[in-house]
Amino acid sequence: MNKTERQLAITLELQHSKMLRAEDLAARFETSVRTIYRDIQALSEAGVPIVGAPGQGYSLMEGYFLPPVGFTAEEAVTLLMGADFIEQRLDSDYDRIAKTAKVKIEAILPEPIRKESVRIRDTMRLLHAGEQVTARKEKDYLEKTRRAILDRRKLSFTYLKKIPEPDGNRESRRNVSPYGLALVQGNWTLIARCDLRQDIRHFRLSRMADLAVLEESYSMPPGFNLRDYRPQNERKLEVLLKASPEIADKIAETGRFYMEMTEESDDGLLVTFRVWQSEELLPFILGWGADVEVIEPESLRNRVREEAEKIFKRY
Repeated sequence: MNKTERQLAITLELQHSKMLRAEDLAARFETSVRTIYRDIQALSEAGVPIVGAPGQGYSLMEGYFLPPVGFTAEEAVTLLMGADFIEQRLDSDYDRIAKTAKVKIEAILPEPIRKESVRIRDTMRLLHAGEQVTARKEKDYLEKTRRAILDRRKLSFTYLKKIPEPDGNRESRRNVSPYGLALVQGNWTLIARCDLRQDIRHFRLSRMADLAVLEESYSMPPGFNLRDYRPQNERKLEVLLKASPEIADKIAETGRFYMEMTEESDDGLLVTFRVWQSEELLPFILGWGADVEVIEPESLRNRVREEAEKIFKRY
């Protein structure tokens, strides 16, 4: 980044923040504090109304805005493809907003930049699974949960758990205080405090049914920040598999979320997974067929054997 680019970037940073210290700007742009002082001085002399408060930092005079900034073709592609993603993955409100935003971005681009951005975008594509009934329902639930979070209203829904209870039941009615939404491996997941479990839990929107926004309100816990939130690692059960090296790519693609390490051995590839319950891995193991063998735990070996016997009897 040259001096001119850095000074423009400093102005943008100040425009988005109430107050920034020279030390913060130096760290942001990987330069010295002395250089930041010189940049601030140059911007002030150029007419940018920067206000300095001793011991606090710098800010822009209230009401000052930069004139419209031009985009390179690559920057335009970044914005337009981001809008494509939002159009596909968020609810109907943002679907409409994303379409409008793309029209506005394209309208302000100079003709050469617009043509180049179209040429670049034509080489890439965001694939979408299609508008199935479940996808439409999930988008509707996404809108409801998003609004409930903004309005601080509790949610109620029936949840279909991945692993059934001992009696075979998978359904559970939950009332929760929604804290935020995360897109995890292509699945929208609600982070919320569950009244039943009295703790923060994660719920896939695709596993919800009969979602309702309640009149009951709630308060966010002090200091909770979704960007900084990291769930506790409850995956404490270690599973060791021996696999044929030929399917290493398949294992990496389907089981990466659980995979902890791989190690080559004389008679195959040793793969270590860490899971909450061994049942989480059962569908993957059965899908890999005879190319994998469960080494431990013994309980999972028995479970695979039982399921294989059931399949054999069916066929």
